[in-house]
Amino acid sequence: MPDLKLFLLALSFYTRLPHPKIPDYKQLPQAAVYLPLIGWLIGGSCALVFYLADLVWPQTTAVIMALSAGIFLTGALHEDGFADVCDGFGGGINKLRILEIMKDSHTGVYGLLGLLLMLLLKISVLTTMPAAAVSLVLLAGHSISRLSPLLLMQRYTYARGNDSKSSGAVYQPDFQELAFATVTALLPLALLPVWCAPAIISVLVATIFLGRYFYRHIGGYTGDCLGASQQVAETVFYLSVSALWIFI
Repeated sequence: MPDLKLFLLALSFYTRLPHPKIPDYKQLPQAAVYLPLIGWLIGGSCALVFYLADLVWPQTTAVIMALSAGIFLTGALHEDGFADVCDGFGGGINKLRILEIMKDSHTGVYGLLGLLLMLLLKISVLTTMPAAAVSLVLLAGHSISRLSPLLLMQRYTYARGNDSKSSGAVYQPDFQELAFATVTALLPLALLPVWCAPAIISVLVATIFLGRYFYRHIGGYTGDCLGASQQVAETVFYLSVSALWIFI
C-alpha cells in the first residue's frame, strides 16, 4: 500500500515542509490517503515546539506557539477552508449562493468569528491539560482529525459538479485505502492513556454530522468542506480528551 510518490505529492500540497520537486500532479487526488501520515509530521512538529517552548515560557504561550507552528507548516490550508465554510453556510441562503460565497477569496465576519472562536477553544482546552500530555495530544489530534476528510470523500460526492475546474481532483478512496488511512490515523492514540480512546467516537459523530449537514445544504462536499472537517475534528478531539482527563 505505501507509495513514496503519493506521499511526496501529499507532502508538497498539504504542507510547506521541504520536499523533492514532483513533476506530475495528476495523482494528487489519490495522495489524500496520506493525510493522517501528514498529520504525524505536522502534529509532531507542533508537539516539539510546545515541548521546547514550555521549558521557557508559560503553558499558554507554549500552546499558542505550537498552534502557530501548525498553521505556518500547512499554510493555514485547513483554517482557510473552515473560514470559507463559516462564511458560505453563514451567509448563503441556497446551494448556489453558498458555493459562490465559499469561492470568494475574501474572508467575511462569519469566517473571522469562526476562526477566532475555534482558536480560543483550542487554546483554552490545551492550556488546562497537564503539560506533560499536551505534546502527545497534539500529535494524536493532528493525525486523527485528518481521517475526517477521507471519510467525507468516501461517503459523499463533490458538490460543484462537472463544470467546476476542481471536480477533476475528486477522489473516492476504496476500502483498502481507507483502512490504511484509519490505522495510520489511530496509531498515535496508543501513546495516550487507554481511557482517551472514546474521544474517537466524538470525532466520528462530528464528522457524520458535518457530512449530513453539507449534503443537506449543497448536496455533497467541496475542498473547503474537507478542510473545515479537519479543523472541527481536531477541536472536538481536544475537547473530548480534556473532558475524559477530568472525569475519568
